[in-house]
Amino acid sequence: MTDKILVTRSSMPEYDEYIREIKDVWDSRWLTNMGPKHQQLQTELKKYLGVESIDLFTNGHMALELTLQALRLSGEVITTPFTFASTTHSIIRNGLEPVFCDIDPVTYTIDTNKIESLITDRTCAIMPVHVYGNICNVDDIDRIAKAHGLKVIYDAAHTFGETYCGKGIGSFGDVSCFSFHATKVFNSIEGGAACFKDEEFGKVLYSLKNFGITSPEDVDYIGSNAKMNEFCAAMGICNLRHVDEEIAKRRAVVERYNSNLSGIDGVKLNDVQPDVKSNYAYYPVVFDKKVFGADRDEVFVALSENNITARKYFYPLTNSFAAFGGKYDVNQTPVALDISSRVLTLPLYADLPLDDVDRICNIIVSCKK
Repeated sequence: MTDKILVTRSSMPEYDEYIREIKDVWDSRWLTNMGPKHQQLQTELKKYLGVESIDLFTNGHMALELTLQALRLSGEVITTPFTFASTTHSIIRNGLEPVFCDIDPVTYTIDTNKIESLITDRTCAIMPVHVYGNICNVDDIDRIAKAHGLKVIYDAAHTFGETYCGKGIGSFGDVSCFSFHATKVFNSIEGGAACFKDEEFGKVLYSLKNFGITSPEDVDYIGSNAKMNEFCAAMGICNLRHVDEEIAKRRAVVERYNSNLSGIDGVKLNDVQPDVKSNYAYYPVVFDKKVFGADRDEVFVALSENNITARKYFYPLTNSFAAFGGKYDVNQTPVALDISSRVLTLPLYADLPLDDVDRICNIIVSCKK
């Protein structure tokens, strides 16, 4: 039995590098509450991502949830069901109503041609999701939002470090939120960030992550506890030093996959978009059983039987979750429903041996009938 190949593996610095980074945390005993490491990482990320302002959080979900609260929104938010649970939950937990828009069949991001038909007098915002490193049609979304007076909050969890036409992806919309979860291209073990331009919004957001406290004796908002601790910030500082090297390694893995799988009938690969500097976050493959001869689930089982973990990502759609009690109709987003039933993300991380990529691809090809 060969060693198990997981769908992802966390990038980490050398052990000694991290120990050196946390040495002064031991000396100061300042473990949380926006300490020196938090401030350093925030400064370095602002520069790396090319954004005007940034705040750090304990995870990407709290960045999304508290962003919506800080914007003081009410009514409906147009979003996509082809995403992780966090996106939809952040809307509902703020007392807002998600309105699900279908996705583009090529990029898997929100279909901007279908947004305006969903706008009502209750629509307050659009929450698009960048998917697999594919970015949304930010130009169309900006145009639509301005025409209808809507806020735009991007779930940018999959696009750390990416640029569009030379501009950091975190600088689009009113707010862009990132996840620094252990499985992401860049991680701080757990963590997240919100990037924005409005300083007054930033002040409210900052207080909300610290229980709504605005001064030692004043609590002006009903906030939460979403502060990034110093150990996570230190991991982020270390990983940021190496992230470009990690992305380059991921690119080599993606190119090896492409060389093995391109041109196979019934297998749709994911191309890097024009004008986008990719981070090679995920490797999604969409299978057409009528052409390939095997469906996504059969390929998933074949890989699993060979100790290889792939992921049905995103499946199921968030608008089908049992938690919502059948409130939403998945048939209203047919493209998303179709893609979710046929997509498989293959193992992808910086240190994945290329020989293992070849083996994964050989198993997939062997499924063809």
